[in-house]
Amino acid sequence: MSVCVPVIRSKKVIQLVPEYLLKKRKSYQAIKATQAKLALLEKRKISRGKPLKFKRLEDFLKDSHKKHRDETRICRSEHRPPAPLPPAKNRLAFAVRIREIKGISPKVMNVIQMLRLRKIFSGAFVKINKTSVAMMKIVEPYVAWGFPNLKSVRELILKRGQTRVGRMRVPLTDNAFIEQHMGKQGIICLEDLIHEIYSVGKSFQAASNFLLPFKLSVPRHAARDKAGLLKDLGNPGFRGTDINSIIRLLN
Repeated sequence: MSVCVPVIRSKKVIQLVPEYLLKKRKSYQAIKATQAKLALLEKRKISRGKPLKFKRLEDFLKDSHKKHRDETRICRSEHRPPAPLPPAKNRLAFAVRIREIKGISPKVMNVIQMLRLRKIFSGAFVKINKTSVAMMKIVEPYVAWGFPNLKSVRELILKRGQTRVGRMRVPLTDNAFIEQHMGKQGIICLEDLIHEIYSVGKSFQAASNFLLPFKLSVPRHAARDKAGLLKDLGNPGFRGTDINSIIRLLN
């Protein structure tokens, strides 16, 4: 026979917090909230401006030397006879920037921006004329250029062809999109765009502006020299038909 033993449960006693402690906690929380808000405002003030970058005296001397060298080179080239234009069959050139432009002359920087080569290993198509050849002479130590063949033009546009819609970069993969934006120039598909660029037709300038500068890539295990420059790219300047090998390497 089992006997039920009653279980006695002890009641929990809730200790009351004195009122002066509650007021003290409330005032402390208000002080901490005010301090956090002031710290956030101070952080926003500091982050609003650009952070200061320390620059050594050697960097200033190096930039000054590079700027002086560019100005001297441009001044000497102005007293020389202009370079002869290439044969009439070579009307299209492709320029790619393979050197850093930190500390260069403002005149060289303006030409770099006109060619739309603001980033290293970026490339663009250029129509060959007297003005463009003179521009290439100005940026010769930083840009490699030459005459691309049809295969190089096709591979560049098909693989890396992009345009800008608003603030977005849009790849050229839809012929209807190309017709919508370039139909007035008689370009309704990707093949028309490739033909207009390679043949340097009447709408070449519009087609070139429609294309954004090509963002070329460097092989991960590419060999570099002591200055950190790619050995396979060679020297900047006029490269003739050898520009096609550079396009194969970077595309």
